[in-house]
Amino acid sequence: MPICPNCDYEYVKGITICPDCGAPLVDEKYFVKPEDWTEENWEVIYTSDKEYEIEMMRDNLEGAGIPATILSQKDRNFPAPGDFSVVKLLVHKEDMNNAIGFIEQIKNQSGDEEEE
Repeated sequence: MPICPNCDYEYVKGITICPDCGAPLVDEKYFVKPEDWTEENWEVIYTSDKEYEIEMMRDNLEGAGIPATILSQKDRNFPAPGDFSVVKLLVHKEDMNNAIGFIEQIKNQSGDEEEE
C-alpha cells in the first residue's frame, strides 16, 4: 500500500500523489515512522496555512541540528483558509526552547530585510 510521508495516510495501489498535500506517495516498506512518535514527545511550535512556509521553517531547523516534522491538516477539498487548512511544525519537547528562539531569529531577520 502506498503511504503519504506527510499525512501518514494509506492509499490504494495505483495512487501516486497524495490528494491532500500533493506529496509523492512511498511504498509502505520504505515508510519509516519515528520510533518516538507519540504526542507526549513532540510539541507544536509554529502553525500556518502556507505549506511552503512550514517546510522552509522545518528545513532551517534541521539545518541547525533541531529535528522537526510537519503535520498537515490541509483539506484540498475545502480550499479556503481557516481551521480547515492548518499546517503544524513540531519538534521534540526538549528542543522546543531552542527551536522557538531559532524561529524568532529567522522572523527578525526577515523583518529587518523588509524594512530596508
